[in-house]
Amino acid sequence: MNHHEIRKEILSLVREYYKDKFAPQDFVPGKSLVRYAGRVFDETELVNLVDSSLDFWLTAGHHAEAFENEFADFLGVEDSILVNSGSSANLVAMSTLTSPKLGERQAKPGDEVITVAAGFPTTVAPIVQNRLTPVFIDVSLETYNALPEMIEKAVSPKTKAIFMAHTLGNPFDLSVVMDVARKYNLWVIEDNCDALGSKYDGKYTGTFGDLATISFYPAHHMTMGEGGCVITNNIELARIARSFRDWGRDCYCAAGEDNTCGIRFTQQFGNLPVGYDHKFVYSHIGYNLKVTDMQAAVGRAQLRKLPEFIQKRKENFRLLHEGLSKHEGRLILPRATAKSDPSWFGFLITVDKGQQFTRTELSRYLNQNNIHTRNLFAGNLLRQPAFMNIEHRVVGDLSNTDYIMNNTMFIGVYPGLGEAEIGYVVEKIDHFLDEYTVKRPTYASSQEN
Repeated sequence: MNHHEIRKEILSLVREYYKDKFAPQDFVPGKSLVRYAGRVFDETELVNLVDSSLDFWLTAGHHAEAFENEFADFLGVEDSILVNSGSSANLVAMSTLTSPKLGERQAKPGDEVITVAAGFPTTVAPIVQNRLTPVFIDVSLETYNALPEMIEKAVSPKTKAIFMAHTLGNPFDLSVVMDVARKYNLWVIEDNCDALGSKYDGKYTGTFGDLATISFYPAHHMTMGEGGCVITNNIELARIARSFRDWGRDCYCAAGEDNTCGIRFTQQFGNLPVGYDHKFVYSHIGYNLKVTDMQAAVGRAQLRKLPEFIQKRKENFRLLHEGLSKHEGRLILPRATAKSDPSWFGFLITVDKGQQFTRTELSRYLNQNNIHTRNLFAGNLLRQPAFMNIEHRVVGDLSNTDYIMNNTMFIGVYPGLGEAEIGYVVEKIDHFLDEYTVKRPTYASSQEN
């Protein structure tokens, strides 16, 4: 056989391998694990991965370029810049705003960025890493997003940007954020890592701000394993973001291309000699944060499934909300922000005030019954060891953030869960609360006597 025939046979065997190795398993209540998140894939992803590997193109190539175009088309944006993780996407997006190419709008050390402390650390870390000052405001206990009335109060003469996440898929109040940004000429970065497919006022989140970030980690809405993306409608910001991703170089030629600008050997930069090769001119202190083509090949297969994934997340969220609504008053259930249609990452549950059980007790009980739970990431970032001594400012207080740190968790809604798993989760939460409804008051009375 020649290599074309061998390749065809390899890919045929990969399909057979998938069917045997990854055959679906029936859900067995109490024995099967109900994960908070996970990868959902079929033989297409596996074939794409192996097929790409056989080309032995080990860095970003035609699959990466194709994915960037297809993903931008899906969201309706001008540009999509692939990177190796959602956290790297946040770093690239924040670093982009520090470029001297932005003139008076360049974010410089000591300038301020409005954000929240109830979230994932790598939303805030790039602010600190770029020697900017995070300004924290509190969040709502139902939407888990920034209190809209606090956003403008956080603005100072040093404010340059607003950088916040759409918490677990629930959009923050984009009307208020964009109004404040326009009023004070601020940049907006949407951390859309947990919200791919969410909409606000009929438009995808991630398409409102100047820049937005996406994660393709296995727990997220679609996966490349590791991987992330920066999206923007601003051509200048896109070029700067690519520069930071690609070693800080000034040249914007695609891989394998030369002299796209037509003036490769005729310009002068910094103190370099006139005509110095533009491919080796560096305008930023950059990184190398590219993906491999094999990751992008998996992403292309996942992207075709994304609309189905989004709908399944919404359906699982609806089933959980309907099943647990009888416990409102004891549990605070998540509420979608006004004008939004979330593509939920998870289902947040907060123990309401005055209850005789704790988040930890509920979480421990669920985990003992093979139901994954997760806290809302870092809780209050300012209480985390790495962030305790950073330069920062707090506007108002962070009382809700602290409450979330102590009383909130989330469970899964990812597309790998079906009605049987969701029903089992509701049944176990019902059982836990029924047990405490009956037993805890009796225990409290005996203690008082």
